Amino acid sequence: MNYQKEEIKQGITLHNLHTENFKTNLYAVFLTIPLQRETTTLNALIGAVLRRGTQNLQTQEQISKQLEGMYGASFNCGIEKTGDNHVLKFYLETLSDEFLPEPENLTEKCISIILDIAFNPLTVNGTFKPEYVEGEKKNLKQIIESKIDNKAKYAYDRCIEEMFKNKPYGLYKFGYVEDLEKITPETLYKQYQQLIANCKIDIFCSGRINSKELSEQIKQNSNIKKLQERKPQYIVNNEKTEQKEDIEVNTVEESMQVTQGKLVIGLDIKDTQENSRYVASVYSAILGGGANSKLFQNVREKQSLAYTAGSSYLKPKSSIFIRCGIEIQNYKKALDTIKEQLEDMKNGKFSEEDLENAKKLIIASIDSITEEQDTEITYYYGQELSDRFVTVEDYKKYISEVTSKQVTELANKIQINTIYFLKD
Repeated sequence: MNYQKEEIKQGITLHNLHTENFKTNLYAVFLTIPLQRETTTLNALIGAVLRRGTQNLQTQEQISKQLEGMYGASFNCGIEKTGDNHVLKFYLETLSDEFLPEPENLTEKCISIILDIAFNPLTVNGTFKPEYVEGEKKNLKQIIESKIDNKAKYAYDRCIEEMFKNKPYGLYKFGYVEDLEKITPETLYKQYQQLIANCKIDIFCSGRINSKELSEQIKQNSNIKKLQERKPQYIVNNEKTEQKEDIEVNTVEESMQVTQGKLVIGLDIKDTQENSRYVASVYSAILGGGANSKLFQNVREKQSLAYTAGSSYLKPKSSIFIRCGIEIQNYKKALDTIKEQLEDMKNGKFSEEDLENAKKLIIASIDSITEEQDTEITYYYGQELSDRFVTVEDYKKYISEVTSKQVTELANKIQINTIYFLKD
């Protein structure tokens, strides 16, 4: 794969991932802005309203018809939380030009449509169409209210909310019902204008795409031409971003109608050395990354205290989350056993085989990055936000070089921040 990056205007970057692994091309536009309580719900709603129609394609039906005429191209959009940033994401996928039955420049059409959706929304009397805003407010309300339906995800979100209370990352990416009621087409459009004027804009194109032609098509696009240069407002995410302090452990128990307890433990990594993220990845994999991990073997298999037990590393926030589904009466014993595994890691009580198994697990996941176009785009977007560029091959190399000593040293810089337990 050949990756090229070009600044189209200040604050607007084009990323071309030339690959011949697929018969499709994937186009993406990411609008990145810092997470803030007062704008979270507005931003989540903006993405939903934008997909309803543009000045050129004024309904979803018209957009769908246009896509169908492009050999069944597909469009999707969403909202994500990446570190302390709120990100509006737009995706459009279609056949690569060279696989079309007749010569046609689908790339130019795709670029035109996706940029139209993001930057040329349908307006009525200088604001968003009221009907679209009201319809999407109802849809967003349902999404926010349904977050309790998946209890494991709910417990994880609540642990994050408690761990990052009064901080940007503690905000819910879809926003809050109480804020929805206050939103009007006028206030929403005003926020959209602010967003577009100040956000970091990244345009990704993956597939069999000529980089020079692509660059020229984007520069000549009318929507890009009308965008102003900007000093983009966004938060860089790397090892230096998070400064962790010593705190008392926060324990939160919440009752709900559940048949299985959900235990989530948030850990702080107090290490700001560059490249500590590779050691942290290996640490988390040894602790709870798979069937060979300490949590799986000791909490689930040997003591039968959990139905599920594992950990995941949240790189942008230098945090690790342990997640277990347990019988409610096993809470104390499960928590004690988990703490024992954390102590074992501090004392270097893991084998070279554990280390190698963890590395193999991570390297297998790195190899899978290039197997999906959206995963590859997400990887390079993460590099962009970290303000550090690491190729996939270098990523694997850095993981393979992690030593047992480094893992043990890191283990002694890890502390429990929050214990969240969802019970009946």
